[in-house]
Amino acid sequence: MMRLHIANKNYSSWSLRPWVLMRQLGIAFEEVLTPFDTGSSWASFRAFSPTGKVPCLENEELAVWESLAIVEYLAEQHAGVWPQDAAARAWARSASAEMHAGFNALRDECPMNCGVTLRLASPSSALEADLVRLDELWQEGISRFGGPFLAGSDFTAVDAFFAPVAFRARSFDLELSNASRRYVEQLLALPAMRQWDADAVAEPWREPDHEEDLLASGTLLEDRRVGSS
Repeated sequence: MMRLHIANKNYSSWSLRPWVLMRQLGIAFEEVLTPFDTGSSWASFRAFSPTGKVPCLENEELAVWESLAIVEYLAEQHAGVWPQDAAARAWARSASAEMHAGFNALRDECPMNCGVTLRLASPSSALEADLVRLDELWQEGISRFGGPFLAGSDFTAVDAFFAPVAFRARSFDLELSNASRRYVEQLLALPAMRQWDADAVAEPWREPDHEEDLLASGTLLEDRRVGSS
């Protein structure tokens, strides 16, 4: 059976992407979770990942790293990873690559932390531009391919690539259109997303650098994680 190496579910947006895709599509795998070390996790992650980063998928002697590469590897073996329609598939790959390479202000100013709610500090102009582009991209996909998911009626890899944004939107109450807010709620309601969320808030670990980044982003309103007072 394939093994998917991930880090803390509360923090690791990159780990979420292949995990939620495989869970939602019913692709069998063994989850191997290695918590982030304080500071750099490179040394401990190098035991299973050539880059010292997560996620990394193992299948027998083969290691596949980087979320886009993992998705393409899965698509070679499993139907439904990408849309069947050629135009939708091309759009989905483009949107996934854009998420993989971009939206840097959104990542930096709104770090993923599933178990908290914050009041966002004054967003930068770069974050505001990211949110405008996010709205534009999501509504293009939903309107062009009929929804309710980004590339049609079924959840596919492009939705998995934006799954961490759904947690960020909830945590920071991001300024999005009503249509995009409905898409966020749809993602959060998926069984795989609900399972990830439940696992995340049950984790006992706190990594100081991630916590510091979080508190620099805004005012903490609620912390639902186990052990929080």
